[in-house]
Order: sequence, then C-alpha cells, then structure tokens
Amino acid sequence: MNFSFFFSVFFVGIFTVLISMFVFVFQRFHYLMSLLCLEMMILGLFLLVLSVYSFKNEGFLVFVLLTFAACEAAVGLGLLISLIRSHGSDFFRLISVYEC
Repeated sequence: MNFSFFFSVFFVGIFTVLISMFVFVFQRFHYLMSLLCLEMMILGLFLLVLSVYSFKNEGFLVFVLLTFAACEAAVGLGLLISLIRSHGSDFFRLISVYEC
C-alpha cells in the first residue's frame, strides 16, 4: 500500500472542499458561481471517498456519489436555464418572492 498517495489525495480533497465552501460564501450572488462551487465540493468529496474506499478496497459508494453528482448538475443547469429565460440574468438580487 502506498500511504503517501492516500494522504495526498485525501488532503487535496479536504483542501478542495474547504476552498469551494469559502468561494461559495463570498460569491453567492450569481447562481452560476453557486453551481460551480457546489460541483467543486462534489469533486472534493469524490476525492475523499475515492481515497478512503480505495484504501479499503471497496468502491460502491463512489458510484453512488457520482450518480448524485450527475443528477445535481442536471437539475442545477435546468434551473439556471429557466431562471435566465424568465428573468434575463442569474443574479439572486433580481429574483423576487412575489414573481412567479
């Protein structure tokens, strides 16, 4: 077993999740930036799960995480397209609760 590879992938995953959370907090006014940060968090979680479960020689949870990531991306892009078509922009400030 190569423990240095395990720890390097694990720490890259943790670093990716933390950086994407930081960017998500400070760039929360654009819907597209929020979606990209959420996808980056999923990528970091994928690296974390991949490193842990490759260490244990199990891989089923990796495929479940990839399935949920693909579903989340499809729903997010569909909502982004409908938001831009209805409001003309992806700013959260332009969206009012009273508009349907």
